[in-house]
Amino acid sequence: PSGVCSAFSLEIKVSSKVRAFIGEQVSLKCSFTSTAPISESLTLDWTYRPLTGGAMETIFHYQSVAYPTTVGKFRDRISWIGDIAKGDASIAIHSLEMSDNGTFICSVKNPPDVFHNIPQTVLTVTERGLSFQLTSAVLLSILVFLPSILVVILLLVRMGRKFGVLKEKKTSGCKKSSIEVSDEPEYTETDNCLGRLRVWCWKCVDTDDEDPY
Repeated sequence: PSGVCSAFSLEIKVSSKVRAFIGEQVSLKCSFTSTAPISESLTLDWTYRPLTGGAMETIFHYQSVAYPTTVGKFRDRISWIGDIAKGDASIAIHSLEMSDNGTFICSVKNPPDVFHNIPQTVLTVTERGLSFQLTSAVLLSILVFLPSILVVILLLVRMGRKFGVLKEKKTSGCKKSSIEVSDEPEYTETDNCLGRLRVWCWKCVDTDDEDPY
């Protein structure tokens, strides 16, 4: 509750979520403020709990000098990057592994200030190549499917226009049965006019030949 936090004379701030990549280095930031002057009695501890759960284990201790853990999975992989005089209690973890995923807690005691809030940092370690592959896959999908979608849209538009023209022809001309439409070719109004003109011309020629009689 906010009422309890406001009573703390020592306050700690960390990043709630940190993302990093396998084989690289990550900085776990931690800053603190204390109403009491910083002295040699100040102690700092970083503890870790795996993502799968279990007991907390101390992986870093500071009292005048830094004491990174010499046992366990973080052995020889933690370095001190903070500055106590500036209220900086940050550490760095090297050669990250997928099993490093978990919760980290930064705890500071500066007597007589020993009570403080307990913020947590959740570290998520992933493969850098995975994010690149996902990005490449999305880009490839766009390049492959976008032209296909455009072609389908164009075909639908053309089919719609053709259907509209055929419908217009059927409504403007004589209605035919389905058999007649499939067996006989369609003639436009121009073809009908030319045919009538040819018939009329033949009639004219026949009439001229009969005139001498």
